[in-house]
Amino acid sequence: VQLQASGGGLVQAGGSLRLSCSGSGRIYSSAVMAWFRQAPGKEREFVALIRWSTTRTNYADSVKGRFTISKDSPNTVHLEMNSLEPEDTAVYYCARGTQWSVQTSAYDYWGRGTQVTVSS
Repeated sequence: VQLQASGGGLVQAGGSLRLSCSGSGRIYSSAVMAWFRQAPGKEREFVALIRWSTTRTNYADSVKGRFTISKDSPNTVHLEMNSLEPEDTAVYYCARGTQWSVQTSAYDYWGRGTQVTVSS
């Protein structure tokens, strides 16, 4: 399984970006797709996840109400990011697993990441 994230860039505070993650092969209903992010000098942290079969979602408190994760069959997941803040600056990674989890260790496959920079 290969995952490819795209859509990052430079945006001013208050702006929006849409990230996309496409995977090779079909995503089965048991899959969970997630976004994580890692800022310089910090650990990778959970952002959002979606259960492929039910489209049930979960978000980190820091992004609730601003970010939306969605799926686009057969194998793409998006992260719509609005009202961006400088604190959202990080490399964003998509990941795929089968557990409903906010832990990086629960995910088997990772994309390379895409840089999001929010200027103040």
